[in-house]
Amino acid sequence: QVQLAESGGGLVQAGDSLRLSCAASGRTFSSYGMGWFRQAPGKEREFVAGISRSGANTWYADPVKGRFTISRDNAKNTVYLQMKSLKPEDTAVYYCAAKVLELIGSVRDREYDYWGQGTQVTVSS
Repeated sequence: QVQLAESGGGLVQAGDSLRLSCAASGRTFSSYGMGWFRQAPGKEREFVAGISRSGANTWYADPVKGRFTISRDNAKNTVYLQMKSLKPEDTAVYYCAAKVLELIGSVRDREYDYWGQGTQVTVSS
């Protein structure tokens, strides 16, 4: 089992950058694929980015491609989401998630087994 804690959210202006972090407990962090999801008010939770156990593979939702970068540091038990050129439509609660199975390209939330509590990102226009 793994516990996840997101941080780094906040209020920024359109065009700004922000980096989210997700710290994981336990010694087996490198055995989990990781992902970031987000949920805007009144909308369903949606996939943002995913990364494989080693970090060699990453994949992104179309709305964030070229602007967001997911990475991980297995020595620090941490996954990151670097967000650039933020837009008001990026406003949401951002969640990190861990999955036991190594499924490259996983985008469905039911494929992820553990979730953090989320961190709010608000982008003003």
